[in-house]
Amino acid sequence: MNQDEGRNEAAADRALHELLTGKRLMAFDLDGTLIDSVPDLAAALVRALDDEGLAVPRQEDVSHWVGNGTRKLVERGLAWALNTPVEAVDETLSARVYAAFMGYYGDAPHRLTRLYRGVAETLYALKDAGFMLVLVTNKPERFIAPLLEHFALNEAFSLCLGGDSLARKKPDPLPLTHAAAHFGVPAGACVMVGDSRHDMAAGKAAGFATAALTYGYNHGEPISESAPDALLDSLSELLSTSARPSSTR
Repeated sequence: MNQDEGRNEAAADRALHELLTGKRLMAFDLDGTLIDSVPDLAAALVRALDDEGLAVPRQEDVSHWVGNGTRKLVERGLAWALNTPVEAVDETLSARVYAAFMGYYGDAPHRLTRLYRGVAETLYALKDAGFMLVLVTNKPERFIAPLLEHFALNEAFSLCLGGDSLARKKPDPLPLTHAAAHFGVPAGACVMVGDSRHDMAAGKAAGFATAALTYGYNHGEPISESAPDALLDSLSELLSTSARPSSTR
């Protein structure tokens, strides 16, 4: 039996969430979905703000600012430290703090970051069951490979897209439609898995089914308000027929 035949048998025998019926491609968010990265993001932001003599936030504050890429994270942190709207932050100051943040975070992107329970086992089980796995994150592309290699996830994904890989990032559907087109998979055979309203908005706009994790970062809002097709308390529920559908549907 060759590898493909083995995977086909695994797919036939494995109990999977009903959302995955007829699906071929699965796109996953990274921060707040696969990894808890806020400790390292917060540490880098604290150092960058402290360099400017500004007030520094708590990790809980930073968790509410994650989701739209590192530049937006820094802008929100600056706005908080200056007690001013984001659009009123000085561009020169913002650029300086952003450069410092990128340097600090790049030096230690996984010192405090942890992999959520069940993630590695679930991803490789889905891959072995025949699904095409794609990583779609708003994190800059330069940080993806070091994180995946550190957590031994680099062989799980067939394509990885960062927030600067294409002209637009989530919540725009472009990264998802690009991934589907890249592998020649129709949108109706794809699923977006994430933890934020931006993931759900991108998935819906792309015509993907959506699955939302109840943990992670969603600006302090319940992810159920984004009306995903399924709610998951753990990524491993994708491998179970007992996972619950979204109560908002």
